[in-house]
Amino acid sequence: MPNLSLRDAEHLVADALERCATSPGAAASVARALVAAEADGLKGHGLTRVPSYAAQVKAGKVVGDAVVGVEQPRPALLAIDAANGFAYPAIDAATERLPEIARSQGIAAAGIRRSHHCGAAGLPVEALAEKGLIALLFANTPAAMAPWGGRRAVFGTNPLAFACPLPGRAPIVVDLALSKVARGNIVGAKQRGETIPEGWALDAEGKPTTDATAALKGTMVPLGDAKGTALALMVELLAAGLVGARYADEASSFLDAEGGPPGTGQFLIAIATDTLSPDALERFAVLAGSIEGQEGARLPGTRRLELRRRAAESGLAVSEALLTEIEAL
Repeated sequence: MPNLSLRDAEHLVADALERCATSPGAAASVARALVAAEADGLKGHGLTRVPSYAAQVKAGKVVGDAVVGVEQPRPALLAIDAANGFAYPAIDAATERLPEIARSQGIAAAGIRRSHHCGAAGLPVEALAEKGLIALLFANTPAAMAPWGGRRAVFGTNPLAFACPLPGRAPIVVDLALSKVARGNIVGAKQRGETIPEGWALDAEGKPTTDATAALKGTMVPLGDAKGTALALMVELLAAGLVGARYADEASSFLDAEGGPPGTGQFLIAIATDTLSPDALERFAVLAGSIEGQEGARLPGTRRLELRRRAAESGLAVSEALLTEIEAL
């Protein structure tokens, strides 16, 4: 299995997408996000996405040369139109503009509409936390979960992410899908021809399944049962209803080139740490210390930092089959 440096992996992805009629700027943005996810061990949001992304650009489901539109309807609010292109350039626009507004206003938010798969939700909030801000991201995704007690998918797996800066070290990052596991794990299992553990998903008849293909045709099991679907409802309202994006059951799949653009949304919030308390950073560190001071306990997101370090040193292991598929695009 060949190893690629992070830079070579970014070039590989960007070049492939450009060959499929994606603009250089958008291709570079997508490549950075996918390679960063791969380096953090989030393979469901990594290089395996390239072939399906390319197919969607070719089919016009994703507008490869979309121009992101940014408006500021209120002093602390950004309204961003991804223009049916990839989500990553629109998220880049949000993370570039939000810090200055948050420092000025204390809090800032950006709503992104006509968007697409946002990948590893922890990466944008981490980028904001590295600039000294508290950050949250809510993203709705195509229908994959039924409301509690129902059978028809109404909610996506709807990731939410949170990041908080700490003095002199990497931020705390919380990134979770509201299904029991991320849908990308099932996509990856299908691609590898593997079964999935029971309890991850239900088939189209609402029965537990270990077949990845049947799971993708059915619904995901929510995280925390009814509590997970309540949180998924909250995300739908914020990331779609509030920002003018499509709800999960109105959106086409992120996984294939069938139909029109998904048109999903994201909602980001950035908060200056000195808005309410001058010693907030120090207080964050106190709580982090209380967790890390216990044997066997760790802060969320710690594992990804070690995986990221290894990837920076040794590169990414990419299967021959995937490498050949990407190079052939």
